Amino acid sequence: MWFVLRDLVFSLAILLLLLGTSCSSSFVKTENKIKSAAFLSPKFELEPGSVIEKYYYDIDFPKGHIAIKSFNAEVVDEAGNPIPLHETYLHHWVVERYYQSKHPTQTRHDGQKIPENSGNVMVRNNGICQGNKNGQYFGLGSETRGTTMDIPDPFGIEIGNPEQVPEGFEEIWMVNIHAIDTRGVEDKLGCTECRCDLYNVTVDEDWSSIRPNYKGGLLCCYDDTHCKLKEGFEGPKRSLYLKYTIKWVDWDDFIVPVKIYMLDVTDTLQLSNYSEGLNSDHDCQVEYQVESCSTDHKEGNGCVHVKRTSLPLKTGGYVIYGVAHQHSGGIGSTLYGQDERIICSSIPSYGKGNEAGNEAGYIVGMSTCYPQPGSIKIIDGETLTLESIYNNTKEHTGVMGLFYLLIAEELPYQHFRHSTRSSFLMDVNNIFLDN
Repeated sequence: MWFVLRDLVFSLAILLLLLGTSCSSSFVKTENKIKSAAFLSPKFELEPGSVIEKYYYDIDFPKGHIAIKSFNAEVVDEAGNPIPLHETYLHHWVVERYYQSKHPTQTRHDGQKIPENSGNVMVRNNGICQGNKNGQYFGLGSETRGTTMDIPDPFGIEIGNPEQVPEGFEEIWMVNIHAIDTRGVEDKLGCTECRCDLYNVTVDEDWSSIRPNYKGGLLCCYDDTHCKLKEGFEGPKRSLYLKYTIKWVDWDDFIVPVKIYMLDVTDTLQLSNYSEGLNSDHDCQVEYQVESCSTDHKEGNGCVHVKRTSLPLKTGGYVIYGVAHQHSGGIGSTLYGQDERIICSSIPSYGKGNEAGNEAGYIVGMSTCYPQPGSIKIIDGETLTLESIYNNTKEHTGVMGLFYLLIAEELPYQHFRHSTRSSFLMDVNNIFLDN
């Protein structure tokens, strides 16, 4: 009888491993309850023409070992009403992950950067820019309201794993908010593109001189700067918040983790002699300038600026989600594999009205990619080509060409097989011992 039972258990084990894909997927859908919560950032104040760029540490965030399934945000007033982009332009919001010492040398909640020796260690995404550049877990800009991010089952972004947090530290989160109040300004587009002449600045936030050929961008619209107003315009100061909504599930072995990669079209590579092209020195600049096209091109409607870069991805996997980030004037962005196949193409949509989420002339959404899991694979070390396209009938300053990817190193049946084999066989041994 004991031998019959043993053979039956092993047969069931083999059957479960072979059917891992369907078992794991159906388990996640039925057993994992999605939780959702909306949070508010600390209050920030804006008056016509003013700029805030704040860094708020230890923000409200779901606790525990969980999988993030969705993250969205928008600017609202004290009554919770959404604020349109033509009043307050959301240049960007960025959410980063940190390990904070339980005995920090310095903690700040006043909206300013924390010194590097504060006891906080940034836990950046999986790359691929240098240092902590573009290391965020979540973040968008003006397109926030119209860009979806709902990670399909059984995938999720793993956070809060106690085994990953160093002893003496705890996991915290930071949000960086960059917003520009354009009520009553002379040039709304110029203000949102941070044109230096409109901000009347010659030094950056660190009091370093801005180079003469730098016409606009992040160096000119830092915290507490002001964009030029129409003569005589006055308007009230108001209190605003970043409202961010998170969906998550409790972590279990059936969830397949995804890794976050952020690619930047401004990235250039210095290849190491010893790296074989895989461990290279990246140089992401985050922003760039788009020069206006010639008069001849304008008449022929051929004013298109294309910027490309090619980047090796050391560790590949299966693409689960993709989306680009562009500024006004953007036409779209595409990520290609080394065989020129399209991995993901993300196209902006522009508003046509006045209400929040449909503001005329502003990018109010970016199309996203949700390939069938397993259909698009990036091989280890594959060189990807990122292309960012802008209309350059007019000059654009401080534009961006970022691409956000979620990649799973395993498909559900592979993950299920690996994560359950040891625990299942342990249960089998226990059955044998009990009998």
